[in-house]
Amino acid sequence: MEFLGLIIMQNKLKTETPGILQDLHRANIRTVMVTGDNMLTAISVARDCGMIPPDDTVIIADAHPPHFGQPARITWRYADKPSKTTRYEDVNISLEDVCDEPKPREQYHFAMNGKSFATIAEHFPDMLQKLVLRGTVFARMAPDQKTQLIEALQGVDYYVGMCGDGANDCGALKRAHGGISLSELEASVASPFTSRTPNISCVPSLIREGRAALITSFCVFKFMALYSIIQYISVTLLYSILSNLGDLQFLFIDIAIILIIVFTMSLNPAWKDLVPRRPPSGLISGPLLFSVLTQILICLGFQILTFLWVQKQAWYTPWTPFTDVCNHSSHLNVSDLNGTDLDEHNIQNFENTSLFYVSSFQYLIVAIVFSKGKPFRQPSYKNWPFVLSTVGLYIFLLFILFHPVESIDETLEIVCVPFEWRLKLFLIIIVNAAVSVLVETFILDIVLWKLVFSRDKQGNFGIPPAAPTPQGGIDLQVYKRLSWLSCLRKRAPKARYMHLAKELMVDPDWPPKPTTTTEANCSTYDIRINS
Repeated sequence: MEFLGLIIMQNKLKTETPGILQDLHRANIRTVMVTGDNMLTAISVARDCGMIPPDDTVIIADAHPPHFGQPARITWRYADKPSKTTRYEDVNISLEDVCDEPKPREQYHFAMNGKSFATIAEHFPDMLQKLVLRGTVFARMAPDQKTQLIEALQGVDYYVGMCGDGANDCGALKRAHGGISLSELEASVASPFTSRTPNISCVPSLIREGRAALITSFCVFKFMALYSIIQYISVTLLYSILSNLGDLQFLFIDIAIILIIVFTMSLNPAWKDLVPRRPPSGLISGPLLFSVLTQILICLGFQILTFLWVQKQAWYTPWTPFTDVCNHSSHLNVSDLNGTDLDEHNIQNFENTSLFYVSSFQYLIVAIVFSKGKPFRQPSYKNWPFVLSTVGLYIFLLFILFHPVESIDETLEIVCVPFEWRLKLFLIIIVNAAVSVLVETFILDIVLWKLVFSRDKQGNFGIPPAAPTPQGGIDLQVYKRLSWLSCLRKRAPKARYMHLAKELMVDPDWPPKPTTTTEANCSTYDIRINS
């Protein structure tokens, strides 16, 4: 046998991967590598692509099953950090600064191979949850072990996405909450999503589109809820004077306003960047309930104000065809009208007309308020169908408000009111819009969401904190003053991984020290550490 040569094969890191992983990291989305390659190769690639920062420690968990009467054990060893080029530069050190500032806790990552993962899952079930909390590299993993890893992550309440390109990933792609196949062959059958781009750039795109779709669903839900409530308030107030909205008024609201708005407000595309903030995950959530309830109270207050204010006007009398301010019916004689004509089901009156104008504008106001843009969707002004629809409806409603047309008034069963009252109605509408925008944009989106709801939901336990900023200190002080709104002072984190991370942060024996061994008692799974 003659030695003819040595073949060296290289699988280079794709140029798009580091940037995409950095985008996910900035969005507080944790990334994990699950591969069939060698352990040291996987750790090197993880450092190259930024999954493991250069200064972070990698702890390799080498687990061994029971053998010749010895219990299962885990040997902990620390991987070598990459060498750095030494640079000499002048550094000014203040002893006061060193003493005052606490030393930050060193960040660490766990790495293990498939055999160790199987041993830990069988003999160290409690330890497995701690390891997956900080596990970043899982090498030499078999297809069923990849699926078990997905299940272990889901077991601590993580929402898991999986991106794979081979038949070995089919089980994990199917088990994950969101599976993306980079191949159109075997894996695409089991994966809910298939990408034709042969890199992981599809991952942030899918997350952005999913968040935008969720926010769009909530926007439409809130708008339909307010539509029903606004109409219910109008009808209830009119019932108190034995009146109601006319049939054509109902038809105009349902077809010309609601139908057009519902179809166009959902056309906002996803925002171009992936942000750390997460959208509400359910209908029964603090931000959504606060938004709906406050807008209901605002619409209720302004409709009651309109209903009572119109009755206090000096010119107000129970409406008849002969009290029409515009004299549309002055040519009629009393003998030409019977009781049914005068009553007309008591639809045409000043209260009905006033509430119809105000409620019609309220539908458009809440549509604009609820059709939010950043940080999950493109701004509404880029949604041209929605902009044209709302502007067209505003122009039409303002036209019939300030320039009565007899044919339109008769069709919509509204009556002519003095111009002075039309100006007052316009003032009510302007103030209503200002209050709605102020409450939704400033109080909910800036104050409550940033300082109360987001902290209650995410917690950031076990996640490396960002660099401290003066604004962060101000936000924390305001948060302490506002936390009573949601009873957050004694509220524990909801997700299991948050509970676990909080416990490990105060555990002095975690992470394990280098060159130590953890042995398991097979009967009770007690753990003792021997140096």
